[in-house]
Amino acid sequence: MALQPSAAANRAGAAADQAGAAADQAGAAADQAGAAADQAGAAADTGRSERRRQAIIKAATEVFLRHGYLGATTDEVAARASVSKQTLYKHFADKQHLFAEVILDTTVQVVDGLSAAVASTLDDAQDVRQALRALADGFLRGLLQPDVVRLRRLVIAEADRFPQIGRAWFDRGFERALVILGEAMRRLADRGLLRDLGDPALAACQFAGLVMYQPMNQVMFAGTDALPPADQLNRIADAAVDVFLATYG
Repeated sequence: MALQPSAAANRAGAAADQAGAAADQAGAAADQAGAAADQAGAAADTGRSERRRQAIIKAATEVFLRHGYLGATTDEVAARASVSKQTLYKHFADKQHLFAEVILDTTVQVVDGLSAAVASTLDDAQDVRQALRALADGFLRGLLQPDVVRLRRLVIAEADRFPQIGRAWFDRGFERALVILGEAMRRLADRGLLRDLGDPALAACQFAGLVMYQPMNQVMFAGTDALPPADQLNRIADAAVDVFLATYG
C-alpha cells in the first residue's frame, strides 16, 4: 500500500532531523577535540616558555657570579642560555630585573632547603641535642655552598645600587628562615624539649649566629676556598648546640 504523501514527508523530516542531530554531535565532538588540542598546545607552549626562563636564570647566575653586576651583559646571558636577546627581553625587561630574579630564585631555593632541614630534624625530634646538632650541619651545608656565598657577597656589593634587592634577600631569605626556625623551636618548647623560650624568633637568631657567624664571615672575606675544614666545622656546631642548650635546654 502506498504511503500517504504527508506520512512520507514526516518520515523524511524525521530522518533529516536525526541526520542534523548527528551532524551537531559530530560538530560538538570536533569542537571538544579542537579545544583539547588548543589546551595541549597552550600547555606545551607554557612548558617551553618556562624551560627557556629557567635556562636564562641559570645562565644569568653563572654570568653574574663570574663578572659581577656591572661586568655582566645580556648578550653573554642569551648566548649561554642558547636563546635570542628578543626571547630574553620577553621574559625580563632589563638586566636589573634579571639580576633581581636571579637573587630571588636563589633565595627561594635556600629557604626551601633550610625549611626542609628544620622540618626533618626538629618536628619529630625526641632527642633535642641530636636534632639541633643535625640542624647545625644542615645550616652549614646549605649556607656555605660556594654559589650561595658568592651571590650573598654580590647582593651586599650592590646593596646601595639596588637596596630593594638586598631587602628582598633579607626579608624573604634570612628573616623568613628564622621565623620558620623560631616556630619549630616553639613547638619543641610546647613539647617540653626546650625551656624559657620567651622569644622564639630571638632564640632562632641566636642559634643561627652561634652556628654560622665564624665560618660565614671567614668565607665572605677570605673567599670560598677559605672554608674551614670539616673537623673545625664540627667543633663549631658542637659548641653552638652546647651554648644554646645551656640557656634553653
